[in-house]
Amino acid sequence: MAIVVVGSVAYDGIKSPSGSVDRCLGGAATYFALAASYFTQVRIVAVVGDDFSQEDENVLRSRKIDTRGIEHTKGKSFFWRGEYGENLNEAKTLETQLNVFQTFNPQVPSEYLDSEFLFLANIDPVLQGNVRAQMDGRVKLVGGDTMNYWITDPNHRKNLFQTLKGVDVLLINDTEAKLLATEPSVPRAAQKILQMGPRALVIKHGEYGATVFFKEGEFGGGRHPFRAPALPLEEVRDPTGAGDSFAGGFMGYIASQNRLDREVFKRAMFYGGVMGSFAVERFGTERLQALTRQEIDIRYQVFRELTHIG
Repeated sequence: MAIVVVGSVAYDGIKSPSGSVDRCLGGAATYFALAASYFTQVRIVAVVGDDFSQEDENVLRSRKIDTRGIEHTKGKSFFWRGEYGENLNEAKTLETQLNVFQTFNPQVPSEYLDSEFLFLANIDPVLQGNVRAQMDGRVKLVGGDTMNYWITDPNHRKNLFQTLKGVDVLLINDTEAKLLATEPSVPRAAQKILQMGPRALVIKHGEYGATVFFKEGEFGGGRHPFRAPALPLEEVRDPTGAGDSFAGGFMGYIASQNRLDREVFKRAMFYGGVMGSFAVERFGTERLQALTRQEIDIRYQVFRELTHIG
């Protein structure tokens, strides 16, 4: 089964306690697509400038990712520069150049319209809603992401609420969940968000793992949440793509299965954690480019063992 991801393909400049890179391949859709490609067919919708190299597009194509939905236009690609201190959960943004991404109006190629899965990466909620409408055919599960900017701005917040009505699974972090629900308690925030439209909500806790909350009766059960741990890593070099890689592993695994139920979601939480843990081991997408499925499955077993006693 195929999954369409809509979001940014970009260049990043990153500095962390482990070193720095001036310019590397990045972007939410890039990380998501690479992570998901180890599980299922991925199709990408994005925009890049004329500075986007054939070598970087080949990074995607080498993973058999369908890049026909990447629009090449005159100008420069989206560029972000950030720095991490000792707290690797928070990046300090030093520079953001939207460039061609500023006028991005995603159009889903006709060849993608038979895809059964869709992921709306972190872009303007209006654009997310437009893509959702374009894919209103065979798509059977829609995942989505958002961020503080869209949540706190009054105009964007209104649009986000509208978009959430068409999202089945929302993936956000603790802080975003609390802001979205205007609720300091994560469990109560989760229940409020589920009333906004999503059938399931994945809340990421950074180095402490992630929790999936279900709306009552959805995916074959009650509303009992499931918590997946994070794998203790000796070194985190670059956390930039961790969340998007988690989403790629999570959605990619679900798309590889022939059913949608809670057991599939639980395993997907582990695979999401696996892909996020690999992503942070190198700068940019370097680690995700050179994985094997055997490495992924071995680490999955390690994650599983963290939840068993005896």
